[in-house]
Amino acid sequence: MNEKIFHTMQYGQILNTLSSHAATSIGKRAALALQPDTDLEHVKKLLQTTDEATLVDRLKGTPPFGGIVDISAAVSRARIGGTLNPSELLGVANTIMGGRRARRHVEMVHEENPVPMLADLVELISDQRPLEKAIRACIDDSAHVMDSASPELAAVRRELRSGEVRIREKLDSMIRSQSVAKMLQDQLVTIRGDRFVIPVKAEYRAHFGGIVHDQSGSGATLFIEPEAIVAMNNKLREAKLREEREIEVILQKLTAQVSDQVELLNYDIDILADLDFIFAKAKLARSMDATMPKMNDRGFLKLKKARHPLIPLAHVVPTDLELGNEHTSIIVTGPNTGGKTVTLKTVGLLSLMAMSGLFIPADEGSQLCVFDAIYADIGDEQSIEQNLSTFSSHMTNIISILEQMTPKSLVLFDELGAGTDPAEGSALAIAILEYIHSQGCRMIATTHFSELKAYAYDRKGVINASMEFDVNTLSPTYRLLIGVPGRSNAFAIASRLGLSEKILDVARGEVGEEDQRVENMIASLESNRLSAEEDRNTAATLRSDMEKLRGRYERDLARLEEQRDKRLEKADEEAREIIEKARKEADEVIRSLRQLAQEEGAAVKDHKLTAARKQLDDATPGQRTKKKSTSSTESKKVKPLGPGDDVMVYSLNQRGHIVELSGTKEAVVQMGILKMKVALSDLELVQSAATINAQPQKKATTIKRSREDNMRSELDLRGANVEEGLMEVDRFLDEAFLANLGQIYIIHGKGTGVLRTGIQDFLRRHKHVKSFRTGEYNEGGNGVTVAVLK
Repeated sequence: MNEKIFHTMQYGQILNTLSSHAATSIGKRAALALQPDTDLEHVKKLLQTTDEATLVDRLKGTPPFGGIVDISAAVSRARIGGTLNPSELLGVANTIMGGRRARRHVEMVHEENPVPMLADLVELISDQRPLEKAIRACIDDSAHVMDSASPELAAVRRELRSGEVRIREKLDSMIRSQSVAKMLQDQLVTIRGDRFVIPVKAEYRAHFGGIVHDQSGSGATLFIEPEAIVAMNNKLREAKLREEREIEVILQKLTAQVSDQVELLNYDIDILADLDFIFAKAKLARSMDATMPKMNDRGFLKLKKARHPLIPLAHVVPTDLELGNEHTSIIVTGPNTGGKTVTLKTVGLLSLMAMSGLFIPADEGSQLCVFDAIYADIGDEQSIEQNLSTFSSHMTNIISILEQMTPKSLVLFDELGAGTDPAEGSALAIAILEYIHSQGCRMIATTHFSELKAYAYDRKGVINASMEFDVNTLSPTYRLLIGVPGRSNAFAIASRLGLSEKILDVARGEVGEEDQRVENMIASLESNRLSAEEDRNTAATLRSDMEKLRGRYERDLARLEEQRDKRLEKADEEAREIIEKARKEADEVIRSLRQLAQEEGAAVKDHKLTAARKQLDDATPGQRTKKKSTSSTESKKVKPLGPGDDVMVYSLNQRGHIVELSGTKEAVVQMGILKMKVALSDLELVQSAATINAQPQKKATTIKRSREDNMRSELDLRGANVEEGLMEVDRFLDEAFLANLGQIYIIHGKGTGVLRTGIQDFLRRHKHVKSFRTGEYNEGGNGVTVAVLK
């Protein structure tokens, strides 16, 4: 692909925007290196991966790429025998963990909503948990080698700490001495060059023994190591050297383990870069409200409501355009600043984006072609250095295009033939258009020459188009009209601006009869088009209203059927409960009869049998059902909603209680930590504990929910404020509790600690939380809170 087209179409700005959506440096680098592809099947695969990424992003959000860094330089240095420092080794461990989390995120979505291409990609990420575990066993989250890295290091550091304590105790006893205190500038112990020293006044140097290590800027203070601790400092220095040697040994061992996995780690980095880049494409598509175009290699383009991606949505005018079916060339005419150049750039830029695997800002069903090259001559490229005029620079560019283009190329011309004599320029433009059209290229050209209108009208496969102009407001509407050539509008504009009619009549007389007839024909076509468009809009409005009515009818019907099913199900359940209760009562009566028979022998009194028979009659389902129906109906009639009532909010599928009534149609409902206004029609009364206790007890029904296989056990809140975080934690705890999770991980980051404190205070009061703790070093340290559920 010619690099010049990228600059002309502002393709680089799209890549810069794309890279801003990448989460890692390696993903940003991959985004900036993106190039259009000319192979149809490969382009389709690129678009398919972008489509799968948009699905994952919509369902579960983008994978967590936190911790992933570019470790390629460190890995390469490990390969050639260099020793990695703790920060580099920690980067390797974090990248391994980030890759594992990204893989798990994609696989969770793939289980219920297949994303085969992404699943195949993340499956290639190797399992480097042994290496990660080895690194985290030696290096903490602050990139410091821990005492537990080796027994030798632990022993040396214990010796260092005890040595420092002895030196400080010795110096503290010295500076508290009256004889020494008067010679000190300050009664404190400090360090110079890894040696413990005390600040001595310069005039007491002769009276104070020891080694001078430094002096103040004014020279009034000398930092002296007393003779009494020289040997102790020497011993401490020797211990520090042993510590450094032991740390070096530990780092070399870890580096050797990294070196053993160089090939796999480099491959993992490439995969993670691709994964981050693919999800950056998905986020770009979401930000532009873009869709996936259908791709072909037969030169067909069909754009529906296409928008230039670099023009703000509030100002851009969508474009509908079709090229390559009945006509392979479009000649666009119209006034300056009417939007002709923007239309050319929209077609060119969207083609480049689609060939790069990016979604385009257009409606569903848009189609684009994979061209072998895209050529454009747009803008004034006059060059003073090369002594080229505007016309000469355009011709130089056009000649280069004519030499390189093929039948599978897209050619875009802006103001073809401009910059020279109109008669010669229009003739030259027609000749160039005819040659390109005969080669079978797809072409869009803009022009001011009226001769090109006739050319497009006479040639098969070439069609006129124009940019709409509102004569009443004297301004363009920026809408592309296919099949209608543009009018000059010069006389109409001059008349609207107040030019004398006498002058205008003279001007009209100077225009040839043929030209005037063409202008009148175009005016008639435009009038008919506007009338047809108005009728079409009216029909579309009526159709939309009918669709809304149909949708409302279908929703009402579905709601009625759902209510019917619920009532039938409820009736069945009540019947089962009543029958079960009747059976229990019958069993109880039978047991009573047997007990009576045992107590009184074989004879049972008649009045006792009568009483037992009455109990059986009272337990019949028909009588219970009738009573229940009556009481239920009566309670629904007499029970209004009021403050303190427990209710179900159907639109949110949440239970809560009414705090207060807001007018006659709304109520303020408290749901957990959330308080909001809800319409009374969206609420249904739920029986309170007091009401339930006052009624006859029914058989308890236990609702069990099996654990969802794709339920996450971790929640990432990094970047959220405390209020947002607490809402997410409350929702997540409910889901985890219903999924029977025993332990969850809440990732809040370290930062200032405000979010961590707020979350832990909330967990301390939550009904589902049994206990919580801060994460271990291999779980994220202070950046993670681990909660154990009841």
